[in-house]
Amino acid sequence: MSNALSKTTIYAHGALGLPLAVIGYPLAIWIPAHYSGGLGISLAAVGTILMLARLTDVITDPIVGEISDRMRTPFGRRRPWLLIGAPIMMLGVYKLFIPEPGVGLVYFLVWLTVFFLGSTAIALPHRAWGAELSPDYHQRSRVTAAREFYVLMGLMVAAAVPMIVEIRADGGSGVAQVFTTLWNDAIGAFSGEFKKTIVDRATLTGPVLAGLAWTIILLLPVCAAVVLIFVREPPSQQGEKRPTFVDGLKLVAKNGPMLRVLIIALLVTFGEAFRNAVSLFFIRDIVGVPTIGAAYFFYFIAGLGAIPFWLWLGRLIGKHRAFMCTLITVATVSGANLLLSYGDYLPFFLLFIVKGFCYGGLQFLPVAMMADVVDVDAARSGGRRAGTYFAFLGFTEKIAIAFGTGVSLNIVGLLGFDPSGGVAASTEIGVLSLRLVYCLGPIVFYGLALRLIWNYPLTPLRHARLRERLERRAARLAGEPAAVDTIAQEP
Repeated sequence: MSNALSKTTIYAHGALGLPLAVIGYPLAIWIPAHYSGGLGISLAAVGTILMLARLTDVITDPIVGEISDRMRTPFGRRRPWLLIGAPIMMLGVYKLFIPEPGVGLVYFLVWLTVFFLGSTAIALPHRAWGAELSPDYHQRSRVTAAREFYVLMGLMVAAAVPMIVEIRADGGSGVAQVFTTLWNDAIGAFSGEFKKTIVDRATLTGPVLAGLAWTIILLLPVCAAVVLIFVREPPSQQGEKRPTFVDGLKLVAKNGPMLRVLIIALLVTFGEAFRNAVSLFFIRDIVGVPTIGAAYFFYFIAGLGAIPFWLWLGRLIGKHRAFMCTLITVATVSGANLLLSYGDYLPFFLLFIVKGFCYGGLQFLPVAMMADVVDVDAARSGGRRAGTYFAFLGFTEKIAIAFGTGVSLNIVGLLGFDPSGGVAASTEIGVLSLRLVYCLGPIVFYGLALRLIWNYPLTPLRHARLRERLERRAARLAGEPAAVDTIAQEP
């Protein structure tokens, strides 16, 4: 029987990536700036709270992964979690993105925790569901690529909201001046009037976050409904084993490719979060770009257009080697940013677009690698526990984001960078630390990850052999050749 998935299934499943992406962008870029600049909480304290709130995932991720693997309802294992998580996340987004004036650390911590709980309840079962749609090496790349297509669309929406707010705030003069500068290839400082425009833009984080909050609250239930209506879960295999969670941990510890992917994800995600936490400050205060939304809008357009390239490259040389190419390119771009000065619009935008081109591969290739790793466990245990595996991946990424963000903000904040006053109100060492964290920090962690990716063992050829073994087992359990692989049957 054909293992092909319909385009309707693939793209309907990926739709949930759109609102989840709109959520991730402001959390990484705008939330730290708003709570540290607009609400007056210290930058170091914001970073510390982000770390503490993420520690709740130590409990929630394994629990959600285990329950979603074992849950049996008339609606499936994964589907009920969308109904549970959506209202929790919507409430968390509203409270976190539209805070009342004068809120403090406790408020920030509580609603970050609610937000993360809703995120776990939606994202983790959804990713496990995607891994179960097909056992085929390259079809899994298509499933993850479709999700990343929506993610990039969501990020474009998320970037468009701040751009619209910025344009409405100054009638478009800031955007016009950016592109005039790019056109003329002008290098140098701006007038005092334009500097005032940049400082004024630091007060726009509140309206930007309010616009993003309502965008998320409208998109999330619609996209969840698309997934629930058009995507059906694959049936459970007869004879499927269900090891306990403790047994699962032992199997994970023995799964070499799994451990390697987790360490790679930890290093790369930490490096990305380390830089992303201070991106707004670097772009606005070091390079002087006043249109943060416009910069990210074109960044995500480049990422969206590059997805077919990364799919092609993954098929040509393997997912892990394609992933290496993304890391080398992004590391080169990061180092080149160290040479930029205030007003260097043209070189910054060129470098930023190159990095955006790598974004799609940087996001979906590790997830596709993890989907293949699940088969190693299935071959050894006889069970399908993608939820547990993606719980480990999700937990690893969340902890990396939390600590990468927290460490970055603490370094820059404690060394004297002032997010409210910018360069003029900051110490020299604070400004230097901002430059080094943004430009050189990711390179260190990418370099460590590249050593692990270089000799990654689960190549396309080895994965094909593994799938043959699993198909023979499925045929024996089903008792008939026609049931070789029920996982990939089209509903």
